[in-house]
Amino acid sequence: MPEDLEYFESEDFKEILRQYEESVKSGERIYMDADDLTDIADFYHYHNRLAEAEDAISLAIEYNPEAVGPMLYRAREALEKKDFATAEQYADKVEPLDSIETVYLRAEILLAKNEVESADELLKQYLNEVPDDEYVDFIKGVTDLYHEYNQFAKAFEWIANTTNDHSDGFKELMARTLFGLGKYKDSEKLFNELLDKNPYSTNYWNALAGVQYMKEDYSAALNSSEYAIAIDPNDTNGLLSKANTLYAMGNHDEALKFFQKYSEKMPNDEFGYLHIAICFGNKGLFKEGLEALKKAVSVSAVDSIYLPEIYQEMAFTYNALGNMDKAIWCLDMTDKLDCDHFHMGVIKGHILLANKKDDEAEAVFAKILKDSDNNPKVMLRVIISYHDNKFLHFAYEAYLNFFKTVGEDYKEGYSYLALCCNDLKKHDEFLRYLKKACDSNPEEARAVLGELFPDNMNPKDYYEYALEHPNE
Repeated sequence: MPEDLEYFESEDFKEILRQYEESVKSGERIYMDADDLTDIADFYHYHNRLAEAEDAISLAIEYNPEAVGPMLYRAREALEKKDFATAEQYADKVEPLDSIETVYLRAEILLAKNEVESADELLKQYLNEVPDDEYVDFIKGVTDLYHEYNQFAKAFEWIANTTNDHSDGFKELMARTLFGLGKYKDSEKLFNELLDKNPYSTNYWNALAGVQYMKEDYSAALNSSEYAIAIDPNDTNGLLSKANTLYAMGNHDEALKFFQKYSEKMPNDEFGYLHIAICFGNKGLFKEGLEALKKAVSVSAVDSIYLPEIYQEMAFTYNALGNMDKAIWCLDMTDKLDCDHFHMGVIKGHILLANKKDDEAEAVFAKILKDSDNNPKVMLRVIISYHDNKFLHFAYEAYLNFFKTVGEDYKEGYSYLALCCNDLKKHDEFLRYLKKACDSNPEEARAVLGELFPDNMNPKDYYEYALEHPNE
């Protein structure tokens, strides 16, 4: 559901929200414009305060059942539930009142159905009817819509039609589009230009931090997030950006502090509690982590995209606390969620192996391998689980058979085979597969083998280093 985050920070909105909340607190009804109430509902929805959002939108509809804003809210609420029929009914109601909002809504319904080309055709047809003075705004609206559905290539096609617009708004839209396309260098350049004109924009600083984070320029990302926080110490996006960056840098103690600060400001966001728990887990504080995970579950919507990860982390935490049955229960809770069920099956087998339930683990692994039609990624995860659980000789033979099955040109897994050879003191084979790993998949090599080498060493140098330091 779209939210105007900059508007939420404006003094006008803060005053409207203050008046509304004072009326709720006093129990005295206050008359407000339906669109203002819709903005309040959007604000609560963004902060996952769903009951309060429902109260605000219900009041808006009570005051003006024919207002466009509340109907659009209900339509997009239906879209979140994949209730396309209800969304279409609202589109029919909005059509005689606001043609442009109807086009956006019908296009969004098609995007929600993943009918991207149909949505694009609809929008292009309407473009021919747009008055000249509304042309640029319509292009920007379409681009924003494509952003919401991660259709950045389409967004770029549309934004290219506004080449005569040199406004900051256009430049920001282009920067965010380039970011979505993975063109981080170009996106960073535009955000820096925007900051040259407006150095006190927390919005721009946080966006720049996001670009730098994706470039793995963590030092720069940290600086950018700190600028945002210096401008506004209560800026939740800045706090979260700094927490994520500190975590990526391996500074779990400081990351924990900022995830906690974020959760204090956003108490209904499960993402913060999940990462508090992960930080606690990295510090071996599993009881504290479990409490954070329970909080995450308690504030999560039933369709939260983070629930699978929350239950996965909870399974590992319960297992670390010696409660295997509860760990398995957590994984069973993901059966009806939208997630990678093969991945969850591997974790279940992994936990069974860790608790010496070898036969049960083998049965779980056999089932997911059969169900996945021996998908290579699933096969590799199973072997890695045996490796992690110190079945080294079994894992070694399984890795070799794996590459016979998938072919030597398969790019994933050589780092794990190299590590297994190192664990088994098979030095010559370690060197052979280390070279193969670094050549075929340097990212995996860094993640799996990085601890064997000096900090910040490029994987392309691992092999020569290993040759020169055979006993390390």
